[in-house]
Amino acid sequence: MSDSLHLGIAQRLRAAYRTGEPVAPIRDLLAPGDVAAAYAIQELNTESWLGSGRRLVGRKIGLTSVAVQKQLGVDQPDFGMLFADMAVCDGEPVAPGRVLQAKVEAEIAFVLERDLTVEQATVADLMRSIAYATAAIEIVGSRIANWDIRLVDTVADNASSGLFVLGNTPYRLAGLDLRVCTMQMTRGEETVSTGVGHACLGHPLNAALWLARKMVEVGRPLQAGDIILSGALGPMVAAKSGETFEAQIDGLGSVRAAFA
Repeated sequence: MSDSLHLGIAQRLRAAYRTGEPVAPIRDLLAPGDVAAAYAIQELNTESWLGSGRRLVGRKIGLTSVAVQKQLGVDQPDFGMLFADMAVCDGEPVAPGRVLQAKVEAEIAFVLERDLTVEQATVADLMRSIAYATAAIEIVGSRIANWDIRLVDTVADNASSGLFVLGNTPYRLAGLDLRVCTMQMTRGEETVSTGVGHACLGHPLNAALWLARKMVEVGRPLQAGDIILSGALGPMVAAKSGETFEAQIDGLGSVRAAFA
């Protein structure tokens, strides 16, 4: 019965992607706080999308803010899958409706040059595996109506993934102090979000290390070439058609997300 229920919820979320019509929260259909069930639903959709020809190119990390974790009553981040068709070029216009209930947040992205398949990876393992870092904007979205989400809603909904934009300039880790790097995101001339590296689990590499270990645990280890969106450096901001956002991150340059 639970397998049938999970499949039904997964199909409901996929339908929201196809139709552009958000669905009611799914948390009341599951046992209270059943995060394992939510990840099972996410995995069903991952398998379905891979079967339909989508290409897995990385992972995103969510809930990297301790304040947000406390708000949702959890003590660790969550993760979602990144597919090739979610990648948007710097400044490329995003068509209206491509992401449901779109919001933007500035992040640091890492791109791997080596597999991370070892159990209980260390920070040293992680740093050896990273080819470069770059500024990024994640365009998050929710298939849940009015962003009325709790933990199981966002996990089942692929961690509220939408699209992502990577900056065009890669930076090696040597010489970067990502813990204290500052972020400023503007919409036109208006500053709409600010933050700092240590807002992301104390250090963006801490978040990436958590992900590397979790991916080995769940049987989807990170591979060379994978992209890691390490988590928001500041508050997310709702996005509307016609708006352009630019995030500048100390040491990593800038990146833009534009909405047609």
